[in-house]
Amino acid sequence: MDALIIDYNGVAGLQPTPAMWIRLADLAEWPQGQLDSFQDAFWAPRQAYDAGELSDLAYWAKVLGHHPGPRWLRTLRTADTAMWTRTDDRVLDILHRAHQTGLPMLLLSNAPHFLSDVLDATDWRRTLMTDALYSARLGLCKPHPAAYEHALAATGIADPGRVLFIDDREDNCQAAAALGLRTLHYTGQPADLEEQLLPVSPAAVRSPAASRRTSP
Repeated sequence: MDALIIDYNGVAGLQPTPAMWIRLADLAEWPQGQLDSFQDAFWAPRQAYDAGELSDLAYWAKVLGHHPGPRWLRTLRTADTAMWTRTDDRVLDILHRAHQTGLPMLLLSNAPHFLSDVLDATDWRRTLMTDALYSARLGLCKPHPAAYEHALAATGIADPGRVLFIDDREDNCQAAAALGLRTLHYTGQPADLEEQLLPVSPAAVRSPAASRRTSP
């Protein structure tokens, strides 16, 4: 493996908690007890928002059914962004150790402009990732093939079979595999990342005979 392309949310980034969803629905002044309908309204225009086709104002107008004022818009955008910026320390620890081996890493995430800017300012992003590609800046979302083509070009690796792509969504992995990338469908088990990114060196593995010779 010569490079890693990794998704953010659901891999390095944690999913929002139920309390976060409830808080955002409250800030949106959604009727109490109708969280499911709020989430439906939240997700319906999300791909267009992630792809940069909608501004913050246009997105929230579609969610709410009317335009929020400037202060309300800032409140909603801040709370929305906060839901997607918590990270999994276990995953970041593995990525830091893989980074120490010299493995180039690139972030490929479906994210709107404001969230992209926030992620780019984080210490882990600036330390671990040689580059970061976001859907809003590309103008398209995974699993569009061009998203992976842009990411592969950014790694500078000609052979996609030498690049590993990690994502928590199976459809995204399937689209990457169709272009020849190696893939790992991440299901929340850090051990799977360790197995792929931190292979045990031959020198670290002792034969049973050697173990018996050194046993007391």
